[in-house]
Amino acid sequence: MASELTYRGGAAAGSASDGGEYSPKPSKPLSWLPRAARYATAEHRPLFALVGMLFAAAIFALSSSSSPVGYNSPSGTVAASFNHLATGAHPSLHESVGGKVPLGLRRRVLRVLVTGGAGFVGSHLVDRLMERGDNVIVVDNFFTGRKGNVAHHLANPRFEVIRHDVVEPILLEVDQIYHLACPASPVHYKYNPIKTIISLLNYLLRVLFQYWSFQICLLLFEIARFVRLFGRHKTNVVGTLNMLGLAKRIGARFLLTSTSEVYGDPLQHPQVESYWGNVNPIGVRSCYDEGKRTAETLTMDYHRGANLEVRIARIFNTYGPRMCIDDGRVVSNFVAQALRKEPLTVYGDGKQTRSFQYVSDLVEGLMKLMEGEHIGPFNLGNPGEFTMLELAKVVQDTIDPNARIEFRANTADDPHKRKPDITRANELLGWEPKVPLREGLPLMVTDFRKRIFGDQEESTTTAGGMS
Repeated sequence: MASELTYRGGAAAGSASDGGEYSPKPSKPLSWLPRAARYATAEHRPLFALVGMLFAAAIFALSSSSSPVGYNSPSGTVAASFNHLATGAHPSLHESVGGKVPLGLRRRVLRVLVTGGAGFVGSHLVDRLMERGDNVIVVDNFFTGRKGNVAHHLANPRFEVIRHDVVEPILLEVDQIYHLACPASPVHYKYNPIKTIISLLNYLLRVLFQYWSFQICLLLFEIARFVRLFGRHKTNVVGTLNMLGLAKRIGARFLLTSTSEVYGDPLQHPQVESYWGNVNPIGVRSCYDEGKRTAETLTMDYHRGANLEVRIARIFNTYGPRMCIDDGRVVSNFVAQALRKEPLTVYGDGKQTRSFQYVSDLVEGLMKLMEGEHIGPFNLGNPGEFTMLELAKVVQDTIDPNARIEFRANTADDPHKRKPDITRANELLGWEPKVPLREGLPLMVTDFRKRIFGDQEESTTTAGGMS
C-alpha cells in the first residue's frame, strides 16, 4: 500500500513538475442533491427497499388470511395486545353511554367515588357507573345502606367498597365525587338528629359565612371538629366538609345531592330553584332541612373561595327497588303495609301532595349533571303531582284493591305541597323523567315482595330447625 501511495504521489508530482495539462476530477452524479439523498439513491438502493417492503407485505397478508385475528398467530397476538391496551384492559369500554365511539376517541376511564354508595339511590348509581366502564369506589358506614345492594359487584376488579364514616377524613385519588352519604328518611334522620346536624353549629356557620372570610370559617370548623365540641359526628356538615376538602386536595369534580326539603313547607308552587324556601329552623325536621341547606352553602363557598368544580342536585321524592322497607317514607310505607295486609296509614286529611320519580330517572339526571357544565342547583324530580289519597289508590290498584286506609294525626312540619319545576334541568341538562308512577311502582312491589316474604320464609325455616 505504501508503494502504491508513493507511486500515485509520484505521478501527481511528476505531472505537475512536467508542466502537463491539469485534468479535474470527474463530477459526481446528481451533485445538486444533498449528500444523504445521493447516498440513498445510489446503486439501486430505492429498488431494493421497495422489493423488501413488497415482500414483507406479502408475508403479512398470507399469515393474516391463514389464521384469524385473536388466536395464537403472531399478528393475532399483536392485534389483541394492542386492542387490550387501547381499551384500558376493560372490554366493556367498547360501548359507552351514548353509543359506540371510534377507537381513537374512546372516553377516558374515570375513578369515581360514591359516598353512601350502598344505599338506595347510591347503589343504582353504582350500577350505571359500572355499566359505563368506570372504576368505582363506594364509601359507606352501612347505617342505612346494605351490603347486599352492591354485592353483585364485589368480584369485579373495577369495584371497591370501603366501610367508613364520612365524618372522618379519608384520602383517595379519584376524578369525581358523588356525595350521597346522609340518612334521607324521617325515621333515620330523626333517630339521631345530632348525627345529622347540630342546630347551633348550623346557625354559627351561617353567620360566619355571611360576615367572615372563607378561610376563617374553615379554620373554626376544623377546630370544632377536632375538639368534638358538639358531639361525635354531623353527617350533613362535617361529612360534606370532608368530601369538599378531599375534592379540593385532589382536583376532583364534586356533586352534592341536596333535597327538596330545603324548600320546607313552600309558599311557592311549583318550586323553582331560585325560591329560598320556608323552613322551620328549630323543628323536628330541621336537622335534615337545615343540614342540607348548610351543605349547599359549604359547596358554593368552596366553589367561590377555592375554585372547586361543584354540582348541586335537589332531589324530590324517589322510589324504586332497594328502598328500606320500614324507612317511614310514604311510598315504602304504603307498599309494605299493603303486602303485609295492614291498613295504609294516611297522616292528616291525605290531601297533601308529593311528586314521585323512579330511581332510574334520578340516576340519569345525576349523571347528566355531573358530566355537564352547569353548577346548579337543579331540581331533579317528577312534576306529576299526587295527593296521599291518590297514591294510596294507586297502591291498592297495584297490590290489593281491598286494602283499608287508616287516618292518623299529621306529623309536625309536614309540607302541604311539593312539586318541582324542572324547566331548568330540561333546558340545560336535556333531562326529564320518563317512568310514570303506574309503571315504576310494580317494579318496586316485586322487590319488596321478595324481601319481605323471603325474610319471613328464612325466619320460619330457622325457627323450625331450632325446634
